[in-house]
Amino acid sequence: MKILICSDGTQTAETAIRLGGLLAGPLKAETTLLGIAETSQDEQALRDALQNQAQLLQSTGVSPAIVVQSGEPVRQILDQTAKTNYELVVVGARWTGAVGEYWRSKRTYEVIKAIQPPVLVAIGECKQLKRFVVCTGGKEFIEQAVQFTGRLAAAVGASVTLLHVMAEPPAMYADLVLLEEDVAQLLESKSELGTNLRRQKRELDRLGVSAEVRLRHGIVIDQVFEEVRAGNYDLIVTGTSQARGLLRHYIMGDLTRSILNRANVPVLVARAGPPKPGRTLWKAIKGLFGQR
Repeated sequence: MKILICSDGTQTAETAIRLGGLLAGPLKAETTLLGIAETSQDEQALRDALQNQAQLLQSTGVSPAIVVQSGEPVRQILDQTAKTNYELVVVGARWTGAVGEYWRSKRTYEVIKAIQPPVLVAIGECKQLKRFVVCTGGKEFIEQAVQFTGRLAAAVGASVTLLHVMAEPPAMYADLVLLEEDVAQLLESKSELGTNLRRQKRELDRLGVSAEVRLRHGIVIDQVFEEVRAGNYDLIVTGTSQARGLLRHYIMGDLTRSILNRANVPVLVARAGPPKPGRTLWKAIKGLFGQR
């Protein structure tokens, strides 16, 4: 695996470097430490700072290549990932305040939408990676993200929880809620949700990762963080999907943005495949109450 860790040479960037080291060491990853200076005159000072920061990685057995560029940061990261096939990019996320759509540095969100590899956003002081929670959505297109998460979890010995949150349905569908609250019964059903979650869990099992499925009902973003608090997770995994059309960029939905805004642990924004055509409500209900 090839990992790119981005730094501006400041002390705040060390959070991203330490987080990258927690993965790069166990993965035996080929690691690049990318520094971006505002002007070419700042490059030497930045290179010196990166040499010092590289020691944080060397302490985990990782000897990074150091690359220094100057210019607009998002463009430089995009250019670097276009030249080299990285499988993961690690970036920082400076807090700017709980105002508007973006509570952290807007460049963090721009990088996520612009580059092809998954993006690991360093939030908080992460000392270990032992418990991951994946916001699955219960759909097929998230399986690419689940597989990538499984590879990381297998390397560091982490467990993975597949979390699916359902909106509270009308009272007439009370039986539907009871079925979904029974995880074992749901995973044995022929419903779309049960089939997808079963396949995702099976993939994690195949990778040797301890995996469980958790179901919640209510407002999605609230329930995600209720689960994060209750489960004491070290990493939240959410997804983005590639936009249609000639220009390659990724769509970061409201849920992913809200998770990035509110999280106090690292967030992995993984790449999902293209969504499959949605099923009708009748087909979904028929699948849940059909043969099991």
